[in-house]
Parts: sequence; C-alpha cells; structure tokens
Amino acid sequence: MKKRNMSEFFKDKQVILMAIFIIISIISISTAGIEQGLDLKGGSLVQLQLEKPVDDATMDVITAVLDKRLNIYGVKDVKVRSAGDQLVIVEMAGATPEEVESLIGNPGNFEARIGNKTAEPALTGVDITNVEMYEITDTEWNVPFHISIEGAAHFAEMARGKGGEKVYMFLDDELISDDPPSLSAELANGVPTTQVMVTGGANSPEEAEEEAKQIYTVLKTGSLPVKVQVVGSSTVSPELGQQFLEGAAIAGLLAILAVSAIIYFRYRKPILVIPIVVTCVSEILIVMGIASIIQWNIDLAAIAGLIAAVGTGVDDQIIIVDEILTSEKTTENRRRTKTKINVKKALFIIFASASTLIAAMLPLAYVGFARGSSGIGTLAGFAFTTIIGVLVGILITRPVYAKFVEIFLK
Repeated sequence: MKKRNMSEFFKDKQVILMAIFIIISIISISTAGIEQGLDLKGGSLVQLQLEKPVDDATMDVITAVLDKRLNIYGVKDVKVRSAGDQLVIVEMAGATPEEVESLIGNPGNFEARIGNKTAEPALTGVDITNVEMYEITDTEWNVPFHISIEGAAHFAEMARGKGGEKVYMFLDDELISDDPPSLSAELANGVPTTQVMVTGGANSPEEAEEEAKQIYTVLKTGSLPVKVQVVGSSTVSPELGQQFLEGAAIAGLLAILAVSAIIYFRYRKPILVIPIVVTCVSEILIVMGIASIIQWNIDLAAIAGLIAAVGTGVDDQIIIVDEILTSEKTTENRRRTKTKINVKKALFIIFASASTLIAAMLPLAYVGFARGSSGIGTLAGFAFTTIIGVLVGILITRPVYAKFVEIFLK
C-alpha cells in the first residue's frame, strides 16, 4: 500500500513540476548566485544638494534622470529618493561613492562648437533624439546618435564651408577630448543630416571604454534641470549586511520550527509536520531561484516579502488539512471521493485568498517601478517578492502539499 501511494504521489504532474523548479533553482543559485541589496551586500549612500529649491514636478524629473542614468551606467540596486525640496539621497549596492560621484553630480549638458571653443554651439543636448550603443576600436571610441530636424538644420548652417575645422565637444563645460576631431567634408556641405557621431581617444582600451560609456550614458538620459552638488557620502559595511542576513535566517528557522510545533499539537499527526517544512523550504528555494534567474536584488524588504508569502502558505496548508480531515468522518467508500471534493474546495479558498493579497500588492509594485525605484522603491521590492512567493505557492508547492495529504492522510 505504501509503495503504491509513493508511486502515485511521485507520478503526479504537480510533484514533477515542483521537482523541475527546485532543480533549476539550485542550478541557477549555484552558478549565477543571488544579487544582494545594499543592506546585505554593502554599498554607498550619497547625498546630493540642488543649487536651489525645486517643486515636486522638477524633483520627479531629477530623481528619474538620476535613476535611469545609474541603471544604464551599470550600477545595480539603485534607489533614488528625494528628501525635501533641495536634497536627493542615492543608495547604491556594491559601489563606492567615487565610482559614480562624477556621473550623478553633473547636469549632463552637451555642446558642440565648430572652429572655436567660444563659438556659438552648433549642437546641444536638447537636439538629441536617440543615442546608439558606443563602439570601441583599440584606444579610439565613438558614440553615434540622432538629432532632431531642427537641430540638423542649425548644425548644417553652422558647419557650412568649415570642412577640416576642429569640432570642440563639451560636457558640462568640460572639453571631452584634448584632441578634438575635424569636421568632415560631407558634414560641411550645408545639407542637414540627422545622424551625428561623437568621437574621442584615450591612453588605453579600458579608459576609452570608460569615457565612451560615460558620454553614452549622459547623452542617453538627458540633462538635469538644475545643477547638483555632492554634499556627503557614506559606506554601508558588508559585514553589517551579513549580520542582517544571519539574523533573518535564524528568524526564519525559528518561525518554521514554531509553526511545525503548532501543527503537531493541533492535529497530533507527525506525518503533517515534515511536509509543511519541506513545502516552506521549497517555496523559499524556488523564489530564490527565480530571483537568481532574473537578477532580482534580495534585500531586507525582499526577505520580509518572502516571509509574508511563506506565512500565507502555512495558513493555506492548515486550510487543506482541515478540509481533508472532514472526509475522515465519512464511510470508507465515500472517503476518497469526498477527499477530492474537499481538496478542490480548499484550493479554491486558497486561490481566492491569494488573489486578494496579490491585488493589494500590485499598486505598491506598480507605483514603485513607475517611479524608477525612487521614493517607495523599498515597498516595491517587498510587494514584488510577496507576489512572486504567493504565485509560487498557489501554482506549484501548495497543490503538491494537497496531493500529499490527499494520498497519505487516510
């Protein structure tokens, strides 16, 4: 009888699906690892002060530009939030203030002048409509981009008859290259063109890529409406983050043990305890695997969301057990039929409850992502992880637990 039950259980489609997800999660975590947030991995916190107070609309533009600029530049787990009308706080995991201070502290105003450093700008950042990926050739680099029709007409007028003259390119009033390129003859014929290219050189391929990357990022994200100044910075120690992680792991283990004890004393059936522990661990492992695959940063807010999702899973398992135990009060012939009916009833209740929770989390996740991780980005991380955890539970692990109880609790 036990062998037949085991065979029936492990041949179930939901059990096979959960096993596949667990294997994929283990492979992804062991190979790609898990991205940790600022409070776990360590990083930097930079304070920026605007040159003057701004209104809410301008502040939203500033935080959005900074957030987009840092993400394009490659800084992970960026949180940009305003503090009043003249202060912006930037949190960055796994980065030092020096690595990004020059990037976030500049407005990003681009200008190109032909023939003379003090001449009227022939092209400005306002004229740029699209920026293509930069290209590196040894120590030389170039950043192709497109400009508006009005900008192309103005550039053609300023460049007419000036073939061979130097094109001085400035970023925030700083000359981009000490050896500026010359204006080609095809750009000096007075015919407007919307395709332009910024070029430059460096002492090494690494420096060339760094310069090109910075130019590309600033041109891609646009200019800040006001000047900003770095007024303070600090570093979050990864050792402190490790203490947070260890504390969260201990708290999670204690929670699982407490829940197991409560389940045992409630039902007096040892067979129910181990599957609940296995289900909780499986949910955590699969969610961590998903986070590893999509490179989602796990921070304290995400851990809180994961605990909330696992907590709802324990509630769901109690509902499943209660529904199935009612079938034991029937005759032997009707027990199996009634068990299946009660399992479906329990899963219906679980799906309804999960839908309500997801509906409550979606606004937090949407607003957080729409603001580009500024303002309430932490709550967005909590909401997103909770949603993923609940979906993993109702679609993968909790049906497996229901199948286990249905087969073995007889």
